[in-house]
Amino acid sequence: MAAYSGIAPVTPSSGSSIKRERPARTGNRKLKQALFLAAFATLSDPNSRAYHDRKRAEGKKHNAALICLARRRCDVLFAMLRNKTTTGTPRPHPPLQQVDKH
Repeated sequence: MAAYSGIAPVTPSSGSSIKRERPARTGNRKLKQALFLAAFATLSDPNSRAYHDRKRAEGKKHNAALICLARRRCDVLFAMLRNKTTTGTPRPHPPLQQVDKH
């Protein structure tokens, strides 16, 4: 799924020469953009922010750390589809309060 969406890194090679990894330029652009925007939106979550900060501490730039976070979310999404599960129990909505109109 990560390769299809274009967020998996590509290792270009020619014969016996293997170069370092680079971002993929192929894949489903709309899915890649959706995963990237979802990763950006989750930066307010403490777990996602900690993962992003850990990647930044490893020396990655902001966009590279976001792509790592998008890949992580893609892996979780794929596992949910494969196992036919959800992320957990839904949160109950708070009861609506009655407004006195008098």
